Amino acid sequence: MTGPGQPAPPPGWYPDPDGTPGLVRWWNGASWSDVATPAGPGVVVQSSPVLAPSTPLPAEVPPPEELSGESGLWSGWVVGVALLVLVAVVGVAVFLGRSGTEPTPVAESPAPSGQPLPPTGPAFPPGTVRIIDKDSGISYPFLGDNWFEFNLGMQAEVTAIAGQYFTTQELTPEGTTFIAQCTSGPLADGLGWAGPSTLQATTQTVADSARINYYPRPNERRVLRDEARTVDGHAAHLYEFQLTWDVPGYDATGERAAMLLIDVGRPAPALLYISIPNTHAELYGVIDRVIGDVDVL
Repeated sequence: MTGPGQPAPPPGWYPDPDGTPGLVRWWNGASWSDVATPAGPGVVVQSSPVLAPSTPLPAEVPPPEELSGESGLWSGWVVGVALLVLVAVVGVAVFLGRSGTEPTPVAESPAPSGQPLPPTGPAFPPGTVRIIDKDSGISYPFLGDNWFEFNLGMQAEVTAIAGQYFTTQELTPEGTTFIAQCTSGPLADGLGWAGPSTLQATTQTVADSARINYYPRPNERRVLRDEARTVDGHAAHLYEFQLTWDVPGYDATGERAAMLLIDVGRPAPALLYISIPNTHAELYGVIDRVIGDVDVL
């Protein structure tokens, strides 16, 4: 991708190298992600002449031939006809303008078949398989063949756990496995839950707990969203943040995580926890897509 002696551009979001308008793709410093995503909030698009989308070359124009003999007469005739057509078009336009008649609008051409329009929302296609978490009382979409049923044991913030994950690093310096996950469960005791009025404070406490329990330290947190929500008619709270760290031995240097706490009308609210390491930043859009498609059982 880079020339001899030319440094590789830093990791980040860049315009889609295939040239699809409105889409960006993740560059990890050496190669592109397989997935392009629409540019939007939270996606800082960088520019680099090295990674700029290729511009198709203009069609080659044949060299002009000498105007002589019949070819010169034919070319002159074509130019004359073109001028007459141009004069006629201008005349019609002037007539329409003076008469006050509005010209018929021309419909916009559809996007070429090889360049799909960016998705307009976080909808999953009809028939998407769903994870039914009866213990917590919610359901949400299964994300596909590269995700696996969560079977890594309990986590401190819930009393039962369901969901999906995939491994992003087999072995960390602490001897653990680093993962991306989308899991749920009934909230555990001792995290501050005392009814709907405590949704925001409890969600922040859960995020603090996860930050201590599952991420390398020291780390820095930047809060992206801290907002009240309604999920399938039930009060909820969303707390989304970006963690960054610089710890030797970890493939990732950060992670985006979201905690969605939902009052499902049971003694314990339902906790949905989504986390994506920045080694797979092209999947950050999964967070909004899943949050937008949660149902209360």
